[in-house]
Order: sequence, then C-alpha cells, then structure tokens
Amino acid sequence: MIITRNAAETLARTLDALETVGEVVVYDNGSTDETLDIARRYANVSLHQGDFLGFGPTKRHAVSLAGQDWILSLDADEAPTARWLEALSEWLPAANATQVVEVRRENWLLGKPVQHSGWGNDWLVRVFNRRQHNFNDAMVHESVGVIQTTQVVRLNGCIEHLAVTELSQFLDKINRYSEIRADSGKLRLYPVGVIVLKSAFAFFRTYFLQSGFLDGWRGLVIAVSNANGVFWKYMKRRVRES
Repeated sequence: MIITRNAAETLARTLDALETVGEVVVYDNGSTDETLDIARRYANVSLHQGDFLGFGPTKRHAVSLAGQDWILSLDADEAPTARWLEALSEWLPAANATQVVEVRRENWLLGKPVQHSGWGNDWLVRVFNRRQHNFNDAMVHESVGVIQTTQVVRLNGCIEHLAVTELSQFLDKINRYSEIRADSGKLRLYPVGVIVLKSAFAFFRTYFLQSGFLDGWRGLVIAVSNANGVFWKYMKRRVRES
C-alpha cells in the first residue's frame, strides 16, 4: 500500500521492487506530474484517487482499499531490498494476526545513508494484519498502533529510503508539514520567545544529542531543517490566532 502525490521521481523504483508481490494499492491524492502514468504501467497496481485527509487518516483509508488483510505499507520514495522481501515471504505463511513486522529503514540524503541525526537506527512497523492493527489518526508522523499483546518481529534486510534527493525538498516538507500541523488544532499556542527556544533545542538535540555532527554537512542540514520545522509549525499556529 502506497499513498502518492507528485512522486514521479521515485515511484518507479518502488514499484519495480514490488513487481513480484501481489496487489499493490496506490492511493493518489492530487498528483500533477507523471505519477499516475507511472502507476498505470504496472499490472499488479490497483490505482485509486481521492482527497488527502492527513497522513494517518489517508493511510487508513488506503488500507481499507486492499483486497487482503495483510498489509505492507511503503512510501513512494522507499524500496524494500530483495533480501527483506524474501524473508517476508518465508515468514508470512505462518504469521498470525497479533504479529507485526518492524523493518529497519535506511535513510539516504543526496546519495549517502545517514547514520546519526535521528535518522539512523530507524525501525518502523510496516507489515500488519488490518483486522488487529492499523495506522493512527496523526496528521503528520503517523505510525501503526500496537497494543500489549502485539508480537513484534524483525526480519533480515531493510527498506532503502531516498529521503532527500535535492535540498529544496527540505523546504517543501517544512512548509507542507507545518501547514498540516498548524491546521490540526492540536498544537499549543506559545509566546514567540518559547517558540525560539523550542527551535533552538530542536537543533541542539539533532546536532549534539543525536550526534548529527558525525554526519558532516548532512547532519548540519538536518539539524537546521528540524529547527525550522519546529519554528514554522508553532509560528503559523500563533499567526492563525492573532
């Protein structure tokens, strides 16, 4: 299951990796590039179009469109390795609905994987049975909810994530995500001074506490981006109330 919006640059890579699996649900929410044409090239793709409801609710809706209960969720800039898909195919026949698969995501920035800066050691639940689990309703930074009885399984291999292929994507994501968060009604209203302090701490946490400095200029860019993301989401929230 993949949700898309103007993903022409990376979608073919993702779908190429999934040609040997069954149905791939692609739910597009307003692409104006070649995303739809690319999706239609693949015989195993089930293409749907609709509104963007926030990341969590949109993915929940896409999950409901699948023909099977077992769901593998990917983003349009991610591709599972052959090793991981092989391990998944061996595990799945004996799986039960209380289990989920947590996979390591290897995050790449301009041609190189990032090992620190909050981007390393990134494990995410990406395989689940929708009768027992599903995405939460978070508008941004959604995740699959687990409960006390959930059994988490890890398999060999990983998902390779082309997180950033050009620096301008940082600016696009900051603007889009801050708009979604500011409009969600869930952010607290802070004084400007507190917003500045929160932004400064976001940089400090990424660059120093999460060892971003070990990633060279990539770590610096990520730290600055995180600080900007915090600043703009709270500042936009404040402007809406002024």
